[in-house]
Amino acid sequence: MPTIHYILKDGSTRSIDAKAGASVMETAIHHNLRGIDAECGGCCSCATCHVYVDDAFIDRLPPPDDMENELLDGVASERLPGSRLGCQIVLTAELDGLAVRIPESQS
Repeated sequence: MPTIHYILKDGSTRSIDAKAGASVMETAIHHNLRGIDAECGGCCSCATCHVYVDDAFIDRLPPPDDMENELLDGVASERLPGSRLGCQIVLTAELDGLAVRIPESQS
């Protein structure tokens, strides 16, 4: 069971044990985590689950596809090298300890 560390707007961290196969977005929603709204329900069409992935994990993720890239170009917060949509990050044992920061504009 992978653990995700969500870094919140105030700098605090909320660590959640997630189910393998779930997404970063789904896990946040199921645990009432503020800042990840997921207005589209995880369909990769709204970008309200934008997160900044910790540098140590970026290379462990597959690159964003064209749809995710297009949505990331229009996010409300600055797009950074670690910007990803939480709905597109599927959790595996290799991602245990994943740290993601929620952009301030979403919190």
